[in-house]
Amino acid sequence: MTRTRTEERGQQDPLTAALAAADQDRIVFDLTGIEARYDALIAELPGAAVRFALKACPVDEVVDTLARRGSGVDAASVQEIRQALACGVPAERIHYGNTVKSDTEIAEAYRLGIRDFATDSLADVAALAEHAPGARVFCRLATDGGGALWGLTGKFGCSLPDAVAVLVQARELGLIPAGLSVHVGSQQMTAGAWTRAFDQLVAAVRESARHGITLRYLDLGGGLPALGYLDPRGEPLDPPLDKMFAVIREGMQHCREAAGHPLDFVVEPGRHLVADHGAIRAHVSRLTLRHGPDGEPQHWLYLSCGRYNGLYEMDALQYRLVFPGHEGAPTVRAVVAGPTCDSDDAYPRGHAPVPVPAALASGDPVWVLSSGAYAVSYMTQGFNGFRPLPWSCVRGSGA
Repeated sequence: MTRTRTEERGQQDPLTAALAAADQDRIVFDLTGIEARYDALIAELPGAAVRFALKACPVDEVVDTLARRGSGVDAASVQEIRQALACGVPAERIHYGNTVKSDTEIAEAYRLGIRDFATDSLADVAALAEHAPGARVFCRLATDGGGALWGLTGKFGCSLPDAVAVLVQARELGLIPAGLSVHVGSQQMTAGAWTRAFDQLVAAVRESARHGITLRYLDLGGGLPALGYLDPRGEPLDPPLDKMFAVIREGMQHCREAAGHPLDFVVEPGRHLVADHGAIRAHVSRLTLRHGPDGEPQHWLYLSCGRYNGLYEMDALQYRLVFPGHEGAPTVRAVVAGPTCDSDDAYPRGHAPVPVPAALASGDPVWVLSSGAYAVSYMTQGFNGFRPLPWSCVRGSGA
């Protein structure tokens, strides 16, 4: 279960073939691989409805592929709702998962047919009651974010007492207090985070029941990891995915027992579905050797893509790089950086230099693997004149 996409690829892999055939920079998504990851998730968590976190990969072909498989969408804005609907996702399989939304945005989402809304405050509930009458609401509990590359703490979620107050007010205002949600942080690396989240959910389910609230579902949020990343030292990140799934299944059962009635469950995977099935075909701008202020020599590898056009998350992790035509060649250790005139467009201090072929020349192709998540979302519209990368989608033969 913890094998990387590169270990699983054969010579005929559609993603590898597309990267090899590309003569210009682009992002490539393997729709067959995304489907397989979705099917594997459903098999691991039977009975859980999937709401794809659209922000992770707002590519129509990807959304359409997942919708045809039965996935819904976790939308964070009216624009994402419109995109999901245009891709064929039924409104009943879309929820407004952002707790931050204006009156106008609530009203427009409701007009578009959305009836499930995340919340975490009394003020938001009051707005929902006015602009989305009769809607179902689910309250997000704050989590500690421990063990994740991005903890996502602070901005979203509330305490258990606040959550109960939110659900009670929702009921009083004519809304349906339907559920609770958590998010353990993005690229969660520990199973213990799920254990802590389920402890919170069990307590909240019981406390809600004491206030006469019968919850319909629990939203377990995102956090399921990609498998193909490297840590800042260049070592493979190896999340205990099998153990995570076991903890989640056990936690779901504990929640059902605490509720004393059937409960539905929702998960919101984003990067888990798409990261390892997307890659960037880039090229070498230059491999250089410079001496720093301390007199120490340092190689730098400047790529045609970086923080502002595809690799926004390079501050927290490293990507697997493939240099076609240089297999087995002598290497030097280099700092990897993007093309812009911005010092943040590079692996930061504390990251280990990356072994790269010593004979790299300007224009040589580079494949950046496991870069399918947030590559499209986080691209600027032309910082320093570097345009967003185009993308294409491929399928395996016979798919």
